[in-house]
Amino acid sequence: MSRPLPLVLAQAAQRAADDLDGLAADVRKRTAGLPAAPLVVYPELHLGGPVGGAALAPAQLPEALAEPLDGPRDRALAELAGDLGVWLAPGSVYERGADGRVYNTAPVYSPGGERVAAYRKIFPWRPYETVFPGAEFTVFDLDGIGRVGLSICYDAWFPETTRHLAWMGAELVLNFVQTSGSDRAQELVLARANAIVNQLFVASVNCAAPVGTGRSLLVDPQGNVRSEATADSDTTLTDVIDLDEAANVRRFGTAALNRPWRQFRPDDRPLALPLYQGRIDPATWAGATAPAPFPGDRTETRRTLGEERVS
Repeated sequence: MSRPLPLVLAQAAQRAADDLDGLAADVRKRTAGLPAAPLVVYPELHLGGPVGGAALAPAQLPEALAEPLDGPRDRALAELAGDLGVWLAPGSVYERGADGRVYNTAPVYSPGGERVAAYRKIFPWRPYETVFPGAEFTVFDLDGIGRVGLSICYDAWFPETTRHLAWMGAELVLNFVQTSGSDRAQELVLARANAIVNQLFVASVNCAAPVGTGRSLLVDPQGNVRSEATADSDTTLTDVIDLDEAANVRRFGTAALNRPWRQFRPDDRPLALPLYQGRIDPATWAGATAPAPFPGDRTETRRTLGEERVS
C-alpha cells in the first residue's frame, strides 16, 4: 500500500503581513505543473513583516500585526487554499487571542477552503521573542493520506515536542523556522535527530535572506536527508513522500534493527518520569500508530487519541 503526499517547501523571504496577493501569486508559481493538492509549507512568520514599510523594531511587531485567528487574514488564506486546491501551511502569524495576548500561531488550510488546524508556539525563543506561549500540541489529518504534526522553530530544540506529536500519530512534522543565526547548523542536526528517534518525516522550512539563513531540509523516518537547500536564497524544495514509509520503519525498525515504538509490552511495569511528575505507561506508549504486536505477545494494545482498547 502507498500513501503519497506531494510536498512544496517554500524557502521564501519574509513578506509584509498584508501581502496576501503576493502570497497567492507565490503559491501559484511554486505549484505550477506539480501534482494536484500538494501540501505547501512556508517559514515561520512568513506574513510577519511590517506593513507599508513602517519602521518598527522587532519587539513592536507582535502587537502591531496581531489579529484574531478568525479575522480577515484567516478568511483570505482559507479562500486562497480553496481557490488553488492546495493544503496550505502559510507559516506562522501573530494571533491576538481572546485573552488579549499575542501568540505565534501556525494555521493550516484544506483544499476545501477551511482552516483545519492552528498551533500556538509552545516554546518562544526567550528572551528575544515576547509572544505568549501556547499550551497544546497539535496534529491534523490529511484526508485519506495521514496525520501531520506542527511545530515552530525553537520547539524543535525540546524533544518532548516531536515525541508528543509522534505519540499523537504524526507521520510528518512541519517545523516552521525563522533562524538568522549560526545555530542553523545545530537545527539541521536536530531535524535529523527528531526524525530518527520518532521514526517520522521532518520538514524544517527556514526563511530566506535577508531575514533568515535558509538551509531548509526534508528528512525521512530513518534520518536520511531527502532534499536540502544549501544556501539562504529563495528556493523551492519539491518531493512526493510516502507516509507508509513511517509506518513501515516503526514496524520493521530503523535499519531493520531499532523499534522504539515497540519497546514496551503490556505487562511491563510503568516507568516513572520524575522530571515531568508523570510516567511512561506500557499500555499507552505506542500512540495512535501502534504497529502489530510482537509475535507471541499475550495481549494486543491499541491507543487512538484517548481511546484505549485491549484484546
